[in-house]
Amino acid sequence: MRMKAFITAAISIAALSTVYAESLPVYFGTYTSGKNSSKGIYRSVLDTETGELSAPVLAAEAKNPSFLEIHPSGKYLYAVSESGDVDTVSAYAIDPDTGNLKLLNSRPSGGSGPCHVNIDRSAKNVLVTNYGSGSVSVIPIAADGSLAEPTGFVQHEGSSVNPQRQKGPHAHSINVSPDNRFAFVADLGLDKIMIYKLDVDKGMIAANDPAFTKVKPGAGPRHFTFGADGRYAYVINELDGTVTAFAYEPASGTLTEIQTISTLPDDFAGSNSCAEVRVHPNGRFLYGSNRGHDSIAVYRIDPAKGTLTFVEHERAGIKTPRNFNIDPTGKFCLVANQDGNSVIVFRIDQKTGALEPTGNKISIGRPVCIRFLQPKSNR
Repeated sequence: MRMKAFITAAISIAALSTVYAESLPVYFGTYTSGKNSSKGIYRSVLDTETGELSAPVLAAEAKNPSFLEIHPSGKYLYAVSESGDVDTVSAYAIDPDTGNLKLLNSRPSGGSGPCHVNIDRSAKNVLVTNYGSGSVSVIPIAADGSLAEPTGFVQHEGSSVNPQRQKGPHAHSINVSPDNRFAFVADLGLDKIMIYKLDVDKGMIAANDPAFTKVKPGAGPRHFTFGADGRYAYVINELDGTVTAFAYEPASGTLTEIQTISTLPDDFAGSNSCAEVRVHPNGRFLYGSNRGHDSIAVYRIDPAKGTLTFVEHERAGIKTPRNFNIDPTGKFCLVANQDGNSVIVFRIDQKTGALEPTGNKISIGRPVCIRFLQPKSNR
């Protein structure tokens, strides 16, 4: 069954899981304030043979549901809400027949400007970073998928060298180690990757020893990811346009820098800020987004050393790529053009990692985040 059939017929999300080789549900977080804004969280379907996206449908109205994460069961979705008043994290049930979202409940994010949400690997807790206040919260997940009372909280302190962006802490993302023992928080304001011991049963985080690793002053670490085998990790630095590679020691949670490489051409002289970083499912390639240069930078990963070698910059149709994601098959990269009010699809060259424009595109006002609903058989 191909994409046109999904547009013209009402096919359930459960049915889509049975044809995983050809289709995949996708959810998009957006900004709902400002010019060309949207209305909340949208859904679509990706044809994993052609790269075509179905027309977006509003799955749930919400205020600035910028970043999303989907529960491993495929039954629930969690979204931060940058409301400006009481910033929250919300839990939604995913309707298996329509893909629409039903609000279960909301909890305070524990600070201002929540910007990233994740789920620990045992799916017991939602983890949230607050950019504005520079804080981190842990919120347990109840049996029905709703959010319980927050149990863990950490407030960062300090500053760094950039007087415009680093006067105080700005926790920008939180990621969990492959063994679920540690949580890593990239703090743009501190130029540090904070390292926490994670107790998933109690829903608590506590400073590790060592408590952090530093990046270059003024780099501004933003998003963080592990390599496919867990031996290496990578952070994209928003302010100075670089990616830093680390060797990871799982026993102690230690990160040791092994390389820092630019995301920009040598002759680029404009302003730029980086956003997302991702490793291809096959572990051989890494991608990072540039806002300003308006590109996705592509690198090859040395499997023995974890180091990066530049491949290309892809710019076709890209405008302020706040976020992007690679589908689980590894065939396509979807790019959210925040200022282009669109999501565009690239095919990934499986030998080189390079991105090839497909011409497939959908219109969504101010898209910020892309998440795939994977079939249960792959969970």
